[in-house]
Amino acid sequence: MSELIDHLAELTGFRDRDVLDVTLVSSLREILHPRSVAIYRVTGDPGEERWTTRARLNASDAVAAADPAWADPQTLPRLALFPSRVRALAGEAVVASGTNESTHSTFPVESDRGVVGVLEIETEAPLPDTSARLVTSVLRIYRNFQCLLDYSERDTLTGLLNRKTFDDSFLKLTGAPLPGRATAAATDEAAPPLLHWLSVIDIDHFKRVNDNHGHLIGDEVLLLLSRLMNSSFRFHDRLYRFGGEEFVVLMRCPDEEDARQVLERMRANTAAYRFPQVGTITVSIGFTQVFQGDSPSAAFERADRAVYLAKDQGRNCVRSHTDLVASSGREDAPRTGDVELF
Repeated sequence: MSELIDHLAELTGFRDRDVLDVTLVSSLREILHPRSVAIYRVTGDPGEERWTTRARLNASDAVAAADPAWADPQTLPRLALFPSRVRALAGEAVVASGTNESTHSTFPVESDRGVVGVLEIETEAPLPDTSARLVTSVLRIYRNFQCLLDYSERDTLTGLLNRKTFDDSFLKLTGAPLPGRATAAATDEAAPPLLHWLSVIDIDHFKRVNDNHGHLIGDEVLLLLSRLMNSSFRFHDRLYRFGGEEFVVLMRCPDEEDARQVLERMRANTAAYRFPQVGTITVSIGFTQVFQGDSPSAAFERADRAVYLAKDQGRNCVRSHTDLVASSGREDAPRTGDVELF
């Protein structure tokens, strides 16, 4: 019992989700001594869902394996390839499958949004009922802790990631060298790397919405815009609300034109949407490439200056930092006094 308590204390001692998942599988490996234990989550747009490995440990592994945060969805296995995991997603408490040599026990991993993944344990013999109950109890603690992390990391109004999580996410997602496209090996051609991009989305004349309709209607506009963002961007794009009417997106695209098209889709969807009691609103969007070793504040400042260019050129448009440089013929001086990020 003391060993279990020690593992639970370790499990709830981290605020990093990646470390939390690794700690979960590591603790269960030490308690149950299975052949392997892994946690998988569902990613992808509806109809194109895939399995992504959050953490996996075999009996002899020193370090847990995991898929990169920006893994190409086409390289990940489809849901249907693992029927037992699909059954666990449907809410079955434990799904056991296997051969004479091993058994896979699959447990649903829940969040406050429902079942979002599975925990899979491979053992030589079927997992005893006492062990299965232990795993279920540990997963309940894991779920409760994940809910606490959601509460601290997400904007309470929109449900998007909040500003205080941005720095860590930025450095984690952009600190490692970027791989080329996974399809390059199949074509034997060198594919360009998928680059990181940061964009700032600002609602045009949002003060008028609050002044004319009140802050409750203004909050409804922010909530509906966040839903438009979720439907306009791709599942692996990271969406943040920075406060007020300002939103930030971290994404990966092969080049500036591709990034511009993604952002144009968001701009067009917003302009076409009828907001209750308000009618139409528009957004101005600025974006910049994120370079290796870039800092969060420097990248944000470049994208924010591109937003000012969009507003200077009539609003309801998308402008990049390279557009800003081209329009002035030189690198512009930093803007001070308008936005203080840190």
